[in-house]
Amino acid sequence: MEKLKQFTGYRQDFLGPQSKVGLPKLSPDQLPDVAPVKGSRGDVLHYQNFSLVQHAKRRFPIYTAANIDGRLFRRLPRHDQWQLDPRISEDHQWGSSLYSAHKSDFDKGHMTKREDAQWGQSDEEARNGALSTFYYTNAVPQVARLNQQLWRGLEDYILKGEAVSHGLKINLFTGPVLSDQDPVFVTPVDGHQIRIPTLFWKVIYFTKSDKRLYRVGFLMGQEDLLEKAGIVHPGERGRGLFVTEEEQLFMDFKGSDIYQVNISTIQTLTRLKFPAATEPFKDTRPVALIRKEVQGRGLLGEEVSVVIEGLAL
Repeated sequence: MEKLKQFTGYRQDFLGPQSKVGLPKLSPDQLPDVAPVKGSRGDVLHYQNFSLVQHAKRRFPIYTAANIDGRLFRRLPRHDQWQLDPRISEDHQWGSSLYSAHKSDFDKGHMTKREDAQWGQSDEEARNGALSTFYYTNAVPQVARLNQQLWRGLEDYILKGEAVSHGLKINLFTGPVLSDQDPVFVTPVDGHQIRIPTLFWKVIYFTKSDKRLYRVGFLMGQEDLLEKAGIVHPGERGRGLFVTEEEQLFMDFKGSDIYQVNISTIQTLTRLKFPAATEPFKDTRPVALIRKEVQGRGLLGEEVSVVIEGLAL
């Protein structure tokens, strides 16, 4: 608990005094959903190099906000030790009971990746950042193929192909789309029916040589993967006489492709409002990105490097 008190979390001025990026703003109807945080005015959980806001009823993060400094990234061994965050009620976060339940054929999907926070002026700082990502508040169930291959490919490309290799500093917002119509996990946990998020989003802020602030957004779904694995009951979306705009968006992203989208699409789905910035991605329609593996050796000594084609940055 004492170490948690030392964490200051996400910094709005991380990209420079002229490029401040505040936290996403929740809609008025979302404010009552936020889990209260002991000793916090804004009910924001701060960790090393990132922060998050937790949904009390769903027990998953509404969003996470990370600062990433590619110049200070450090290679360190991984140590998994998941734990509950004592600053919020245990009733507002899922723990091991969810991830060990029958048919829980999914990973503890980091919203802020371990490597996203694994940077600092020293190994100790970087290690604290990495370890602080292993709180259940930072996890959402993700099918292994999504967490370990597809979504991770985009994350690795951003971190190793963009932020680290070019020495960039970026702000990265990540989260699940929490819908009342998310499919229900087939196994009740502690007497609760759990709706598993099917859509995930990322919004990245960065600056270029022109000193302007830019933002790009991405979506990926796992509904088809969840249903095929028998992890959830069939979803409810699109079964009524009329299909709402939100339902149509969910159906558009049922597959597991990675899509680059404009930020307004993410705002419609999440009901969050993101700080303004220039958007290099001009298409009003989602564009599926192509993930390719090329031979090489990355920063962590891996044999395969990922390239994302069709990406507008």
